[in-house]
Amino acid sequence: STKNDAFPQFRPPAKHLSITAKMSTSNTHIRSILAEQLPRGLSKLPAKSVRPSPNLPHAPRRSISSLSPQEKRLAIKNALRYFPKEWHEELGQEFMQELKMYGHVYCYRFRPVEYEMKAYALDNYPGHSLRARSIMLMIMNNLDPEVAQFPEELITYGGNGSVFSNWAQYRLVMMYLSTMRDDQTLVMYSGHPLGLFPSQEDSPVCIITNGLMVPEFSTLQDYTKGYALGVTQYGQMTAGSYAYISSQGIVHGTTITVKNAFRKYLQLEDPCGKVFVTSGLGGMSGAQAKMDQLVGCITLVAEIFLPAIEKRKAQGWVKEIISDLDQLVERIRELRRKKEGSSIAYHGNIVDLWERLAKEDEMIVDLGSDQTSCHITYSGGYYPVGYTYEESNRIMVDDPKRFHQIVDESLKRQMAAIQTLSARGMPFFDYGNNFLNSCACAGAPIRNKDPKVQRDFIYPSYVQDIMGDVFSLGFGPFRWVCTSGLAEDLRKTDALSARVIENLMKHASPEAKQQLADNYDWIKKAEENKLVVGSQSRILYSDTVGRMEIALAFNKAIRDGELSGPVVLSRDHHDVSGTDSPFRETSNIYDGSYATADMSTHTAIGNAQRGTSWVALHNGGGTGWGRAINGGFGLLLDGEEKTDEVIKSQLFWDVSNGLARRQWAYHPYARQVVQDLMQREKRFSVTLSHEADEKFLDSLEFGE
Repeated sequence: STKNDAFPQFRPPAKHLSITAKMSTSNTHIRSILAEQLPRGLSKLPAKSVRPSPNLPHAPRRSISSLSPQEKRLAIKNALRYFPKEWHEELGQEFMQELKMYGHVYCYRFRPVEYEMKAYALDNYPGHSLRARSIMLMIMNNLDPEVAQFPEELITYGGNGSVFSNWAQYRLVMMYLSTMRDDQTLVMYSGHPLGLFPSQEDSPVCIITNGLMVPEFSTLQDYTKGYALGVTQYGQMTAGSYAYISSQGIVHGTTITVKNAFRKYLQLEDPCGKVFVTSGLGGMSGAQAKMDQLVGCITLVAEIFLPAIEKRKAQGWVKEIISDLDQLVERIRELRRKKEGSSIAYHGNIVDLWERLAKEDEMIVDLGSDQTSCHITYSGGYYPVGYTYEESNRIMVDDPKRFHQIVDESLKRQMAAIQTLSARGMPFFDYGNNFLNSCACAGAPIRNKDPKVQRDFIYPSYVQDIMGDVFSLGFGPFRWVCTSGLAEDLRKTDALSARVIENLMKHASPEAKQQLADNYDWIKKAEENKLVVGSQSRILYSDTVGRMEIALAFNKAIRDGELSGPVVLSRDHHDVSGTDSPFRETSNIYDGSYATADMSTHTAIGNAQRGTSWVALHNGGGTGWGRAINGGFGLLLDGEEKTDEVIKSQLFWDVSNGLARRQWAYHPYARQVVQDLMQREKRFSVTLSHEADEKFLDSLEFGE
């Protein structure tokens, strides 16, 4: 049935049955529309084709020059298999045009126009499973035009971080989620809904994989072909796991990273008047503009795409837009003299900016990094110097070989300017976006040749130098979404989490206390900093015990009627246990296992075993296809007492698995935290490493 009254509203488990009345964002009109439309799936052919909106940003045209005629034929055949044969003649011609014009079959005709794409309050969604309904909320948030980078191409962030490969998949997934029950599991193969399978009520209602490949076939060329054929996709991290919360997540991560970078490199707690130079104002990198308001430094971000700058300016994240380099340099000098902070967007190419700064007699840069999407360096992630945005997009498709060459030259010029400044004392770190690797592959002489320095390049990854210690303490990006859609509920969860952090600080180690203090300051100022875009969501860095205590406090508040509806817990895949990547999350693993993927794989399997609501495992992430395996989860808190047990089991595992691995790789912080956790949880017993004495090892003969 698709009738509105066929799907029950949320009811709290205890005596507070009036809680639903407080969910004022439940809308009878939209509830009726969603109840009619979402279970419909692909049962009706839309009357006419829906073309891409001219008012929204769109993904760059993708090159299909490497596809043979037979492979192009297969791409159309694969797209048509979602639909009844009587539709094929009409749709086949349409899909062929999409493939030629955009390099991919997005099935634009099936993009829903009956309702606005956004996260509605949970009670607006039809369905028999509360957990499945929460997934629909999260999916629609990922595709909200206010949230997503290229919403009509189903790309949330990172240039190619896809929720689905086409709109037919979206419609089928929403049909399955709105009709399934808790004893079924929806299986997702890289955007494709394989179907519903019988399961148990305490098992995940959705299992997601994105881009998992046999290792020999995990190259960028294989991704390009597979995506064009519609058989795989790049899920990034929280795009394909339905857990993105707009730029708030990366705002927090960037704030923590840059704050700790100023501490480490410049011994500064207050970096007012200090200049941080970087690039990118897209779906993830856009957070850099907001960060200055939280750290206090002068943030200078180069961005070639003007609409991205204007979006961040409208949000209040970018304070100033400057396109003239002379004017920009004078403005930097002025802010440095006054010791004021600001976020300045330079509308232009990052290479021009770095080269100008390198020519200045006065050293006016204090810290540098980069957040261009270098996981897709030659597919719209990096725009070369000397060419406009439009020129680059044209060459990218019409002459890929030439585009590859001009990008490589641009990367080498950028790195040369950075090296000039670093030789004068500017610290520079890779932000885990594959930038250093891209520069090295382009021919820049930055590979490390010192065997005593345990890293691949002359500059460190930010995980190696900054965030690795944070992960080894068990801290990572823990997040939640208030499904009521009420700002008041988010305000209450902020207060609850702050209370937990206050209690934890009383007995924390000095290292952990610093992280707790940073996150306490973050959560206390979160509302006034206006971080919410899309769903009513929040992020903070927390450790094993902190995550469990916060989640238990939330679940109790739902049970007692303090919160108006369920809460979805999640985290970034970029976490203690969530990702194996030698260029980022495991770059500070020095026992030789940095490129193994056991940790992230086990984390996903273990989360599923412990009753999480949905679980995901991906190939790729911020460092690029074939360079990472990463996973995430979603856990719906519904106030039930049995959910308390899931919280304690799953969240303990989700962090401690990575801590156990990191201590085995000789990290002293992780070893101490693991030993403390073994005292707390007697069922937790870890194989501890016994590190060999370096002098003894030096006495052994290993040859040249």
